[in-house]
Formats: sequence, C-alpha cells, structure tokens
Amino acid sequence: MVIYGLTLMGLCAIVGNVLGELLGKMLGISANVGGVGFAMLFLVLLARKLMDKGKLSKLAESGIMFWNAMYIPVVIAMAAQQNVVAALKGGWVAVIGGLAAVFVCFFLIRPLSKLTISDDADDAAKATN
Repeated sequence: MVIYGLTLMGLCAIVGNVLGELLGKMLGISANVGGVGFAMLFLVLLARKLMDKGKLSKLAESGIMFWNAMYIPVVIAMAAQQNVVAALKGGWVAVIGGLAAVFVCFFLIRPLSKLTISDDADDAAKATN
C-alpha cells in the first residue's frame, strides 16, 4: 500500500527540515540550509536499509518505492526553480557555475552507469547457473 511509504517520507522530511534549520542557525543564516537534501538522503538510505533487512512487507516496499519515485523529482524541480531565480539575480558567475555543473554531471552519466551491474546482467548470470 502507498500509505506505508508516506509515514517514512514524513518522518524523513521532518528530521531533514529540523537539521536544515539547525544548520542554517549554526551558519548564521535565517533559512533552511539543505533540509530537503537531508530528507531525501534519509529517505533513500532508510528505505534501502529496511528493505535489505527484510523488515518491510512487499506492500510497504512498493509504497516506499512509490514515494521515493514521487518525492525526489518533485523536490528537485522545486529546488531547481529556486536556484535558477537566485542564480539569475546573483550574476553571470552563478549562471556559468550552474551550467558547468550540469555539463560535468551529464558527461559523468555513462562512466558512473558502467560501475553498476544492470538487472539484465544479473538475470543472465542466474540463467546460466
């Protein structure tokens, strides 16, 4: 069920936002610094750990995977929109830095994807055994 993943996502969002607020105060900034990123990181790590230990039913796993799939793209889109507005107000250095990061990441996709084993390769290896 989808509702199982909602609890985990909510807890991760709360903890991430609290940490982001604390980090902002420690840095002397009156803003949440990285709270959404912390929440996303906690959601991915905690969900994977619980799944690897077998602590979740298949329904709970599918719910968590649904919310992982929904949460991350929406949050990234919201953060990207804010960063673009700030970059345009901040000047050309911020815009050029942002574009450089995008291009570097774009060119790293293929080398990083070669480091992982695809499901097709796993299935082929199991079929030969």
